[in-house]
Amino acid sequence: MLALVLAYAVVAVAVPWALGRRRRVMACAAAVLPAATAGWAAAQVGRGAVTARLDWAPDLGLVLDFRLDALSIVMLLLIGGVGAVVLCYAGWYFERPERLMIGTLVAFAGAMTGLVLADNLLVLYVFWELTTVSSFVLIGATRPERAEDRRAAAQALLTTTAFGLVMLAGFVLLGQTAGTYRISAMVADPPGGATATAGVVLVLLGAFAKSAQVPLHAWLPAAMVAPTPVSAYLHAAAMVKAGVYLVARLAPAFGDAGVWRPLVVGAGLLSLLTGGVLALRQHDLKRLLAYGTVSQLGLLMVLLGNGTRTAALAGTALLLAHGLFKAPLFLTVGTVEHETGTRRADRLSGAWRRLPVLAVAAAAATASMIGLPPFLGFVAKEAAMEAFAHGGMDIAVLAGVVAGTALTVAYGVRFLVGAFGGQADVTPGGHWGLVGPVVVLAVSGFALGVAPGVMQKLAGPYADTLPGDGEYKLALWHGLGLALWLSVLALALGAVVFVLFGRTFPVRRARWRFLDAQRGYDGTVEGILAGAHEVTARVQIGSLPFYLGVIGTMALVVPGSALAAALVRGTGPAIPVDRLRAWDDPAQVVLAVVVIGCALAAVRARRRLTAALLLAGTGYGVGGLFVVQGGPDLALTLFVVETLSLIMLVLVLRRLPVRYPPRRRTGPARAAVGAVSVCLGGFVALFLVVAALSRDTRPVGSGYAGLAKEEGAKNVVNAILVEMRALDTLGEITVLGVAAMGVVGLVTSGRRLPSPSGGERGPGEAGSRWLATRGRPPLGGSSVVLEAAARLLGPTILVFSLYLLVAGHGAPGGGFVGGLVAGMAFVLRYLPGGRRELASALPMRPSVLIGGGLGLAVATGAAGWTAGGFPHGEFLQGEVWHGSPPVLGEVDVPTSLFFDIGVYLVVLGLVLTILTTLGASLEDEPDEEEAA
Repeated sequence: MLALVLAYAVVAVAVPWALGRRRRVMACAAAVLPAATAGWAAAQVGRGAVTARLDWAPDLGLVLDFRLDALSIVMLLLIGGVGAVVLCYAGWYFERPERLMIGTLVAFAGAMTGLVLADNLLVLYVFWELTTVSSFVLIGATRPERAEDRRAAAQALLTTTAFGLVMLAGFVLLGQTAGTYRISAMVADPPGGATATAGVVLVLLGAFAKSAQVPLHAWLPAAMVAPTPVSAYLHAAAMVKAGVYLVARLAPAFGDAGVWRPLVVGAGLLSLLTGGVLALRQHDLKRLLAYGTVSQLGLLMVLLGNGTRTAALAGTALLLAHGLFKAPLFLTVGTVEHETGTRRADRLSGAWRRLPVLAVAAAAATASMIGLPPFLGFVAKEAAMEAFAHGGMDIAVLAGVVAGTALTVAYGVRFLVGAFGGQADVTPGGHWGLVGPVVVLAVSGFALGVAPGVMQKLAGPYADTLPGDGEYKLALWHGLGLALWLSVLALALGAVVFVLFGRTFPVRRARWRFLDAQRGYDGTVEGILAGAHEVTARVQIGSLPFYLGVIGTMALVVPGSALAAALVRGTGPAIPVDRLRAWDDPAQVVLAVVVIGCALAAVRARRRLTAALLLAGTGYGVGGLFVVQGGPDLALTLFVVETLSLIMLVLVLRRLPVRYPPRRRTGPARAAVGAVSVCLGGFVALFLVVAALSRDTRPVGSGYAGLAKEEGAKNVVNAILVEMRALDTLGEITVLGVAAMGVVGLVTSGRRLPSPSGGERGPGEAGSRWLATRGRPPLGGSSVVLEAAARLLGPTILVFSLYLLVAGHGAPGGGFVGGLVAGMAFVLRYLPGGRRELASALPMRPSVLIGGGLGLAVATGAAGWTAGGFPHGEFLQGEVWHGSPPVLGEVDVPTSLFFDIGVYLVVLGLVLTILTTLGASLEDEPDEEEAA
């Protein structure tokens, strides 16, 4: 089952990339996997539950559980079947190849597949959020320049994500109370008590938001700005069913809980009626269907959350029926708009003459929606009437279901008349690629209606897990019973509502404002933003010393006071004072004095450049301490980082005044700053002493040293980074890649970087036989010494960086420090010649280096997974190749070297990114001499 989900990820990338220029072939090829998923699910009907378990990190409780049962099969038929049809439709709907749209639709189908197969609450949550992210892209990516599209995408993301986090809290409460996060185990032995009840409420809130239940439904009508294929799939067949599915999944466990039925049935009835009323107010046919979806989802909540067998049988049938009638209706709107240029009912007339086949198919889908025989919708809704036709408190629910069904009839007829009514005589049209999918889905609803035994076989196993008499079965004819007469009553009431209102429903009357959830959402967002601005204005005052003071004070107040209290009371760790030594080497004293002196001098410095040099001095002093302590790798890395940081800082300081502004602090303010600084430094020193002397277990360093020796590595630090904890290092270099993008975004601030190549020599540009190009030095005037050093020492530094890269397995070095040293070589080329010289030295974008490095690191590590069997294999399995090539003699090449090359490229790419972006910013501004 995990392989199926991973296949979606592969297809989502591969198919658009391979077939992106042929939109129809691409769309149909992408539809193969969803269709195969539906076929596989159909083949599992009647075979019982199928489980799969993947121990990712069992010691940490990270287990991937998957389970295919009757409810999952119904959802997979819906996801795969409707998804395949919609993808094919998309090939004819879009005028140009939409690689992002097709790929994201496939990815969304994979996320939904994982969601309905997940048998673990946390795994389900991961797929839940993947569907949210996919929907955000699908809603807003087609026309990102439109503010309305961006706003709708953000609204869907904010609503579903916020309540998704609420749901996650509920999952944690349920999982901790039950002692397991496995859904099937929790359903078999549900937890009880107040904690479990609170968890149930939180989970239901998340489900209500995902399935657009009133009052959390505003995001769904707003999302109708998305293209028709997206609306037909996400907002009719798949995504909005996630909350309903979760309710159905947990109903056997918590249906008897005190809060379950009032919450689920109450929210469902409210949505059923509110959605129906709001649907009648719409002229936009897509918004009409969107509010109709809110109404139908409410009915599904009532049925699947009721916790009885007959209601579950009706709900499961309606779950599939809804996808088979609502998706083709959305596709109908898309086709009508595609052919006529509008989807407003008050502007359409006579479309049935131009699209006769489409009109018939839409009428069939509408008939299923309003509950006419012999369609599946009729079978499901008659079962819904039967589920609540037993007196007692169910009478109120039954009345709500009948009223909601009547509203469905009214807005269903309004849809048909609005889309196809009128007498205009137009030429028949409509491509079969747009009409065919509608026909396929409508015919499927008809076929399952005339063969209710098939639906009984699909829905029965799940319904049988709930309490009930076990006698009712889905059928077209149950005799002239109460359920049939209630269905007739609903049809009659719906017809009356349509006749009374028709096209004149009171759309803008103030009495309906209380139903406008969009106003509530807008008000909530505006209130949150206003509150955030108020808090920010009071807390973020633009003073860096203030921020540091707050952080330092909190560090002293919370952990500092706790440590002091423990030491004073004697409840803290016992400190062997006799083990304290002032120093291990006299050189430490000298270096400590240098560090302290530089730090104090930096505080007193009035020139910015002086302060920068003194700060670098503190860093070099700490590097010297690393050398004394026997850490050459750390020292080398720190020296290079300090050098690069100093150069970057000097470049930035050119845009700032030479001196700091006059101090404005009063005497008490200076005293407070000094006190906080001294106390914080003392606390950190004391904490380190206590932590070091209180250790009562064996240090882990010796264990790492032993493992490094087994791998044949003499450099323990590098072995830890690229062999033992390679996955952590991969995450760190990924952060470096993200940081590079952040640097570009912050420095450029939306403006386009100028090209560093070509051009005539301008004012201040350097020209020298030592340089490959004529560029403008970022530090001002040209320097022959610097130019000669760049040309002569640059290659030497690069060779040294390669030595550090290759030697990292057995000597100080590695990809990280090697990449930094290589960056130094390019900095040396940049200083005398600017960005043009840098572009001449390395004619490729830094992003290529970063992407290539990340790709190489991932490929090298993933090879270990492949060799050991995913996921049980190790990420980056350490192997060493021994050989004796000519000239080089005996050499050892570890697999970690290739991972280290990836690190090298990413670090070098980061340095070059900073250089190019800062260079563009600095070279765009004239020097003070030029300005004068």
